[in-house]
Amino acid sequence: MNSNTGLYAAAAQVETTPRLGTVINGDFVPHYATSIHDPLFAKALVLRSADTTLVVVVVDICVMGQELLDEVKSLIQQNTGIAAENMLISSTHTHAAGAVEEVHFVQADLAYRRWLPGRILQAVKAALARLEPARLGYGKVLAPEHLRCRRYQMKEDYQPLNPVADSVDLIKTNPFGVEDKIIHPIAKPDPELFFVALQGISGKAISVLANYGLHYVGDWQNGTISADYFGYFARALQAELGAGEDFVGIMSNGTSGDVNIWDFHNSSLYPTGDFQKSAFIGADLAAKVARKMVDIHWDLDPVLAANTEMLSVGRRLPSDEELDAAKHLMEEGGFESLQADYAGWRKLYAREQFLLAAFHPEATVPLQCFRLGSLRIGALPGEVFASTGLALKEAIKGPYFSITLANGNLGYIPPAEELEKGGYETWRCRISNLESGAERRIREEMIRLAYFDDSL
Repeated sequence: MNSNTGLYAAAAQVETTPRLGTVINGDFVPHYATSIHDPLFAKALVLRSADTTLVVVVVDICVMGQELLDEVKSLIQQNTGIAAENMLISSTHTHAAGAVEEVHFVQADLAYRRWLPGRILQAVKAALARLEPARLGYGKVLAPEHLRCRRYQMKEDYQPLNPVADSVDLIKTNPFGVEDKIIHPIAKPDPELFFVALQGISGKAISVLANYGLHYVGDWQNGTISADYFGYFARALQAELGAGEDFVGIMSNGTSGDVNIWDFHNSSLYPTGDFQKSAFIGADLAAKVARKMVDIHWDLDPVLAANTEMLSVGRRLPSDEELDAAKHLMEEGGFESLQADYAGWRKLYAREQFLLAAFHPEATVPLQCFRLGSLRIGALPGEVFASTGLALKEAIKGPYFSITLANGNLGYIPPAEELEKGGYETWRCRISNLESGAERRIREEMIRLAYFDDSL
């Protein structure tokens, strides 16, 4: 029996732009902030109906690990009383933001890491203070034109080298410089641009939470701080809707672990100046959402609920023999002057094997599914391939989309068949180490979590 008394909703954003000089995530080696192109935000959306409150936070940052996000959730729970299992916190995956996690040779900016949780808390508290009677709607449009699978089948006379196994992969990720060796991409992206819209009872636009399977755009110079196309989308949508200053537009990262914007056959599809591609894509997606919002159905009293599960899966860890081989590479030294070539990658990944060897052989995977009326939103803690997102949409009855890099970051989560093909996303390291069957088990568990009994 539905005991809801109506929906209340609110959104708020708090700036999280780091200072100049901060370390930037998103590359094999560190870059440092020398300019700020546009502000970064923690954007919070709060939904309340009957005795259930759900919180969605999307932060303009590359990645946030589970340890940090558990600390953030505990802080929010202590200050608001909202249960941690009812919070979904994710990263947009912009590669032009401060680093709060170590990735490859990029160290975390510890001062920024200490500062960020309080800003996320402020965003949630600001949203809670604005709660008002509201209505919820959702919809989707197709936007395949900005998506490219970045994993390619190559001609027989090209050998995609694997720096971890010192062998040859079956496919090549991002074949820069060898475009003439491409046969075709090996998979299809998820073309759907999904969105959830919140309005006040008067019709005032409160927020739109969108979801799209595009990794990031990255049309900027190293050292730049930017929210990438995620920020451009939010600003363009506010203008499209003629929304007020309190409106919060949010773009979340969909299943994009094997997807990007780079077209290796036709590089002239987009303008080439700094941020011109990001601006174009953000504006185009915002216009698509705004047009579709005219047709959506509004729900004044949706059932809200959350299911969570901690799944344990095995890791791919290096053997003693592999560590011995890596040791010989590391003893050569030269890490301070590594080049972006095969010899450099071999040393980088040799270091990764020793760091990965200290990991626990079992990884904890935080999985979560929100119910917003008839809509389901899954939260996946890593960089998930498009095929996983498409399989979930097919298996889960009713509208569904996945927010990735949510509640933690276990790195790339390739399906077993993709792991066999190789490619950058599969090279064993601290951000790609789950066992072959992990993706299947995660997918099966998410399908189970997407079932909600109506008595909830």
